[in-house]
Amino acid sequence: MIRQPTFTLATLSERFGLTLSGDGKLAIRGVATLAGAAHGQISFLANPRYRKDLLSTQASAVVLPAADAAAAPCAVLISSNAYASFARIAALFDHDSGVVAGIHPTAVIDSSAQVDASASIGPGVCIGARSQVGAGAVVGAGCVIGEDCAIGNDSHLVARVTLVKRVRVGTHCLIHPGAVLGADGFGLAMDQGRWLKVPQLGGVVLGDDCEIGANTTIDRGALDDTVLEDDVRIDNQVQIGHNVRIGAHTAIAGCAAVAGSAKIGRFCLIAGGAGIVGHIEICDRVTVTAMSLVTHSITQAGSYSSGVPLQETRDWRRNAARFRHLDELARRVKTIHNNENTE
Repeated sequence: MIRQPTFTLATLSERFGLTLSGDGKLAIRGVATLAGAAHGQISFLANPRYRKDLLSTQASAVVLPAADAAAAPCAVLISSNAYASFARIAALFDHDSGVVAGIHPTAVIDSSAQVDASASIGPGVCIGARSQVGAGAVVGAGCVIGEDCAIGNDSHLVARVTLVKRVRVGTHCLIHPGAVLGADGFGLAMDQGRWLKVPQLGGVVLGDDCEIGANTTIDRGALDDTVLEDDVRIDNQVQIGHNVRIGAHTAIAGCAAVAGSAKIGRFCLIAGGAGIVGHIEICDRVTVTAMSLVTHSITQAGSYSSGVPLQETRDWRRNAARFRHLDELARRVKTIHNNENTE
């Protein structure tokens, strides 16, 4: 049984540079939502829509902005970024059963591979020729590491992760179950009525501190590498095509797809279900909202959207029918405008 860690509010305040209002001797044994918290737990308020839950929370303490501190019925830790501060506190309670260095007897490792003595190789792992696993790295159960791959120090492949070939993972990366990195990119050439497969000779490069979600796929490049720079965060079930380049600190939410050779800048946010066509560039600090389709390059920072918001089906049908006549209507308006200017 794992012993539950306990921290006083004073300890949390000092450790994370937060302003304490209340009893610093209060013991915190866990984290929870405002609505679900009990005595001994700490919660947070970052979204104004949950202010109503603050008034009735049973939490022993809440992390929140200074403007909301007076409304709290309990002790508070004041932060200018309550969500980030809560994340750091919650990490203290994220239990890990402990990683044991060494190689499980069921693992199969090529004789030319190099595994650091402090790494942990789980059951059923397969590591191919010339691949390397760095110090403190964890390769969980059922992972397959192909040829010429490298896993950086302290990176963690949770379980059933596949690095097909020529994949380089930086330090402190986290890759969730089912992710596949380094599969063939979708490269095809039409020749005499049949598809000819274009060899994918590049690799995949992940910078440091990246996170790749469950069942996400990142294809290796055709000639150059597919590259994710430092601190890129990819959600579950995302498709990253070959030769894509994603700038540092960009985050991409679930079910988004990025087609081959697209370039995404730094500090971008790509929301769920968005699509980005190939061979375009998106500059730094761009937000693409959910279900949007990006069909051309974006050269100015800002928020971009496309698609039709949800509406009743009968209204959507009428509007869809009218949409087909927009070009005709625009031409008529232009003609009327030109006629008025010539009179």
